[in-house]
Amino acid sequence: MKKKMVAFLMTLVMTTGMLAGCSSAEAQEDTAVLRVGMECAYAPFNWTQETAEVSNGDTAVPIYGSSYYAYGYDVMMAQMIAKQLGMELEIHKVEWDSIGLAMDSGEYDCIIAGMGKTPEREASYAFTTPYYYRDNCLTVKAGSGLENITSLEELAGRNISVTTQTGTGWVSLMEQIPDRVEAANYATTAECFMAVSNGVADAALIDKPTAESALLTNTDLVILTFEEGKGFVDDNGMTNVCIATRLDDTELRDKIQGAMDALEWDKEKMDEMMSLAIELQPAAN
Repeated sequence: MKKKMVAFLMTLVMTTGMLAGCSSAEAQEDTAVLRVGMECAYAPFNWTQETAEVSNGDTAVPIYGSSYYAYGYDVMMAQMIAKQLGMELEIHKVEWDSIGLAMDSGEYDCIIAGMGKTPEREASYAFTTPYYYRDNCLTVKAGSGLENITSLEELAGRNISVTTQTGTGWVSLMEQIPDRVEAANYATTAECFMAVSNGVADAALIDKPTAESALLTNTDLVILTFEEGKGFVDDNGMTNVCIATRLDDTELRDKIQGAMDALEWDKEKMDEMMSLAIELQPAAN
């Protein structure tokens, strides 16, 4: 199945025909441009690299206004959607805290950045159906005595300090951790994992694919595996990863949704492409 997914992705990517270095206005004179905002710092969903080369022969996308390139699950998804719509692709790098504001101001037209569809965000943006489903998890340091925890209730009385990324739905999910002590939160997930590695926090509340990515370079980290029904509940807002457009831009949202439908994007394809993204990220090579 992985070979089929690799062939599927490479066929679409090789025929994308992206135009790098031109402005949106210049590109739109000939071909419509799909302008996408993402962190480019959230592996395996998206990351920054110095060259266009990807280890399996794929091609990363130039980051608008810079000499760097972006790749990862979100970029692969954006490439496929742009190809399906007959549009050129333009990736904009943006800090997470301002990702919605920058879209509303017109810097780009949609967000493909591992964004969970929370009720609060649904009041501000128009969303597609999920393009990925993820699990939320706690990541702890090896040797901390927390490695064998299998349920949230086992954390009662331990007063562990927990960190997560600012401006995310994980902030509210922390309330489900009994007797937690809130540590400082950080602008990037990488900083959250570093805080655990350095002993500044006992645990990081992040999604499982990102934690698995972090373990490739932080071998002193461990992902807690909760027994069925003993982990986080009512966390659909952070498990349903969707593409967002401006609230009034339902026309673009519907076009993107149509592209996803045409690709017959399902969970099997999601999981295969995420495995590939984890394998292709620079830290894994």
